[in-house]
Amino acid sequence: MTASHDEPGDLAEGSTASGAAPRMARFGEGPEGRAARRERDLDEGPREGFFGRLSTFVRDVRAELGRTSWPTALQVRNTTIITIIAVIFFATYLYAVDGLFTFLLEQLARLFGAA
Repeated sequence: MTASHDEPGDLAEGSTASGAAPRMARFGEGPEGRAARRERDLDEGPREGFFGRLSTFVRDVRAELGRTSWPTALQVRNTTIITIIAVIFFATYLYAVDGLFTFLLEQLARLFGAA
């Protein structure tokens, strides 16, 4: 008999027939179920200097902004109007609830003579 994994019972725990790690493994978990350590590649050479990292960051930001889908002026106007209406509605609602609770507490204080 060869060393192939033809029978389901022959598979090692945590492996598949193709030998790859299962896709349902938890994040950061190694193939044997132990925590996987993430270490820097030590043979990358010296790190870039401050200005090299800054230029890389600016280049990456510009590239990302190029892939961003920007809303149209009409979409911005409509969402701004909706936001202002929602703020006015909730401010009015909270003002009314606050006034009601103030009235009720004043009546309770007058009833029990605490004021």
